[in-house]
Amino acid sequence: MGQIHGGNAARHPRLRLKYVVDPRPAASAFAAQHGAGLVTIEQALADPAVGGVLVCSTTDRHLEHALAAVDAGKAVFCEKPIDLDLEKVRAAQPRFDGARFLLGFNRRFDPQFIRLKQQLDAGAVGRLESLHLVNHDPAAPPPGFVPTSGGLFKDFTIHDLDMARWLMGEEPVQVFATASCLVDPDIGREGDVDTARCVLKTASGRLCVISNTRRSGYGYDQRIEAFGALGMIRAGNVACDTVHTLTESGTGGAPIMPAFAQRYRDAYRDQIGHFADVVHGCAEPLIGYADGVAALVLAEACGWSARHQQVFTLPNENPHA
Repeated sequence: MGQIHGGNAARHPRLRLKYVVDPRPAASAFAAQHGAGLVTIEQALADPAVGGVLVCSTTDRHLEHALAAVDAGKAVFCEKPIDLDLEKVRAAQPRFDGARFLLGFNRRFDPQFIRLKQQLDAGAVGRLESLHLVNHDPAAPPPGFVPTSGGLFKDFTIHDLDMARWLMGEEPVQVFATASCLVDPDIGREGDVDTARCVLKTASGRLCVISNTRRSGYGYDQRIEAFGALGMIRAGNVACDTVHTLTESGTGGAPIMPAFAQRYRDAYRDQIGHFADVVHGCAEPLIGYADGVAALVLAEACGWSARHQQVFTLPNENPHA
């Protein structure tokens, strides 16, 4: 993710990638490619010319590095989740009050999903009643990824939980999740699951169904259906190209995007564009620390529900309060 976000920053007309902080050998080549220096985090944060920091370290270091950057007075972009430990995240929240902090829920910047959200808000299908979110990876991750990932709900479903909050405009108050290990037995041996269905319900009764799997077998499947009183708004998959062949034996076309880097290329670019506005004081972060707390609360609720096979009830509260 550092290569994706760092590359986008280096290409942005109002940003310069000045430093790379990474001890791994590949970092040297990346830094050289973009004319950046390879330094320690202390050196980078001590430079008054540095206005913003991209935190793309391993998940267990996100909070530590984000805190260091905030304490140094920098604008901060942080990959999701903020941390895997909800209590740590809650305890640190007061230190982010007033900070210029943008959390990396990139799907809110996807042009397809933004258009869907705009139509919803404009009442194109009347009052929103229910959502269906599909998030299917093309193939399972290597087993070595699982122990440090935080599990399916915190690593993977958390994107959908943020999307559900964003699109419904209400906080879920009930969560039910059920999950299995159907894709890769190694994932199960690590104590995780790879296939899940989650149902969220808000206080007004709106419902959201989330479909997750670590393997689709046909590409990176990313779809949204929003149902309202007057109809449905759908954002479908993005294909590699728009060419279709039609013959008497049938039709054929290009596959859908193979992975997240290709599918959300525009979203990642626009997300860093928004961060440039935050760094230069032209905008407030669209996704803040409280959004990260709220999504992590829901991810933990999904995990609890899946383990106990019971509905988890949350307090009906505003996470921004």
